[in-house]
Amino acid sequence: MPMTRRHFHRRNAIRSLAGASLLLPGLISRLLADTSGDPLAAKPPRLEGKAQRVIFIFSNGGVSHMDTFDYKPRLFAADGKTTGIGGGLSNQQRVLLRPGWEFRPGGRCGTPVSDLFPHLRECMDDICLIRSMQSNDNEHYNATLGIHTGSFFFSRPGIGAWVSHGLGTLNRNLPSFVVLAPQLPYAGLQIFNNDFLPAHHQGVRVIPGREPIANLDRRTAPASLQELELGLAGAFNRRHLADRAHDSDLAARVRTFETAFHMQIEASDVFDLGSENDATHALYGLERSQTEGFGWQCLVARRLAERGVRFIELVDGSSSRNWDQHGDMAEHAHHARNIDQPIAGLLKDLKQRGLLDDTLVVWTTEFGRTPGVDGTKGRGHHSACFSSWLAGGGVKGGMAYGATDEIGATVAENKVHVHDFHATILHCLGLDHEKLTYRHGGRDYRLTDVHGNVVTDVLA
Repeated sequence: MPMTRRHFHRRNAIRSLAGASLLLPGLISRLLADTSGDPLAAKPPRLEGKAQRVIFIFSNGGVSHMDTFDYKPRLFAADGKTTGIGGGLSNQQRVLLRPGWEFRPGGRCGTPVSDLFPHLRECMDDICLIRSMQSNDNEHYNATLGIHTGSFFFSRPGIGAWVSHGLGTLNRNLPSFVVLAPQLPYAGLQIFNNDFLPAHHQGVRVIPGREPIANLDRRTAPASLQELELGLAGAFNRRHLADRAHDSDLAARVRTFETAFHMQIEASDVFDLGSENDATHALYGLERSQTEGFGWQCLVARRLAERGVRFIELVDGSSSRNWDQHGDMAEHAHHARNIDQPIAGLLKDLKQRGLLDDTLVVWTTEFGRTPGVDGTKGRGHHSACFSSWLAGGGVKGGMAYGATDEIGATVAENKVHVHDFHATILHCLGLDHEKLTYRHGGRDYRLTDVHGNVVTDVLA
């Protein structure tokens, strides 16, 4: 019987695979160990930064600064009085609303923190509180975009993507940028996006639950066969890529296949909290076998950090249920209870493991809230001033920087704009915000655009 073309190719394919089964294991090892041309290979920082990684905690909706970290005795006394709040927003007359919680000194440093955060108050000796933050926009979407990307009106790469671009990853078996987000905040996925940066810098979203990363578990082929297939595909992909050296999307996809293979083992281990003892679970306010909640997010963040993930973001709140309390400020209590113990537990856990020294923990929101009442018992949006804090790698603990006026309406001293905030975070990582650039559309872009100054007074 004459051999058809189909039979010929089938026979040659079988022979090729048979030969590959003998040769590919060594080839696979070389392919997966090869870091030449790897866009995520760890890069040395330009500056002497103390932080190796960032845990970025974002509380969505606009946390009230004068009800949490910015103690205003005068505002307590002025409750119900009418004044022009100013703040660069308007001079309309509004009735002032006293803070809903008492403040008490925290740590040895004595920084006042409200009763909303009793656990975090114990950690103030490790926290650098910035009370003089300022944003450009008074709407959730734009302000959320700005605190993540430095751009308030157009999609740009998020800070996690910029850090991945500047430093690469410390663990090639896990993504360099991971986002722990049960729900999406305002502005959605674009705040974790790579935008014009190469695709491998995009944040990988993890949704707490029994399967945090969909389809992570191997469902069919055994590991040996899967590795064989990956090695063969990798050889063809790299040959194809050699003629298309400037195709960043293709290069990212090739690397993604390899990372995904290793993640089946390493990522599964990250999300399995069974090896953590009862004391650690209690520290985060987490019950055994629990796979959701902010305590789970914080403990997984620590496990990702100790395994070398470069940038980890934790999202607190969604675009529909968050800190945006126009109707009743008392709802802040529910949101605070959700994050207070887990974040304090994260700081304490990192410190006792020796990880806080080279891990920069960031907490922020998109803007603050008005000292004047909005509605009957709520507060409005307020971008003129708000509070954020830093802890760990490269910053001074036990200090409060900047100040607002006597009712928390405007920045009174040491303004820290969002661009300054980003410049300081990058500096702690050893990155010069003016030199961390990417050429796109005929010009160089950076996270801080053409703005920003490092806040040197907060650096250790």
